[in-house]
Amino acid sequence: MHFSTKDILQPFHTTWLPGNIQAAMLRLDTIHPLVQGNKWFKLKYNLEAAGNTRIVTFGGAYSNHIVATAAACRLYGLTSVGIIRGEKPASPGHTLQKAAELGMELHYVSRELYSQLKSGGEMMQLMQHLLDQAYVIPEGGHNAEGARGCEDILKLADTSAFTHILCAVGTGTTLAGLVNAGTGQHITGISALKGAFSLEQEVENLLKAPSSQWRLLHDFHEGGYAKHSPELISFMNDFYRETGIPTDKVYTGKMALAFRRLAEQSYFPAGSRVLLIHSGGLQGNESLAPGVLCF
Repeated sequence: MHFSTKDILQPFHTTWLPGNIQAAMLRLDTIHPLVQGNKWFKLKYNLEAAGNTRIVTFGGAYSNHIVATAAACRLYGLTSVGIIRGEKPASPGHTLQKAAELGMELHYVSRELYSQLKSGGEMMQLMQHLLDQAYVIPEGGHNAEGARGCEDILKLADTSAFTHILCAVGTGTTLAGLVNAGTGQHITGISALKGAFSLEQEVENLLKAPSSQWRLLHDFHEGGYAKHSPELISFMNDFYRETGIPTDKVYTGKMALAFRRLAEQSYFPAGSRVLLIHSGGLQGNESLAPGVLCF
């Protein structure tokens, strides 16, 4: 897939950023209108491994991964199937509508069945007709091929001058890929989930070798996955007004707000150069009422 890397590295400054710290955003949200952010990197080696095989993947009703997979499969001429967590809504939202428009065949299962399907076993046999001769991509692209793709993120621009890297964390795949890239920079993951302390092990499971160059912070979830606080929305608007960078309420907004709080707490030593990874996902804002965000 061809995508744009023009102006992908965007330096920024804000009123709250200390003068002795430099910052920039790696704008993965700009590389493609649908297969944007970290989604393409988690998909590309999975699609390569799949060949011409039908793709089956998992996700919730608001999953960026579902839309990105549907779009990538459309570009590659592949058939795609999405197993969606939860009963079919009376009025499917933007995410499910877009996935269907892109040709993805959607199957809705109860949350209990969804959990069992993800873990394999006997319940998987109930949907064997979908899985026969199919290549299965885990939810969020969370596998070794997904992490391998995320190793390539830092190759999009010259990021060697940065001392620290920040990224939002959902499954831990992107964080693992950044660590595996072996750049020697300190990498901090900002969990978007509440109490997801198993994420450390999820990341370690995808690492090629043990590393002390990373850590995962759990105090910036703003209420939990897909939840948001008034402070987060206010910050996202202010951040856009100051930098021109749109963020989403599920992942990147929380990461940017965490960056502000960490900078104010002197988490970064004087002279640090911090790179924030914009992992896309802007469609997550579409569940907000019109006018809540200024972008």
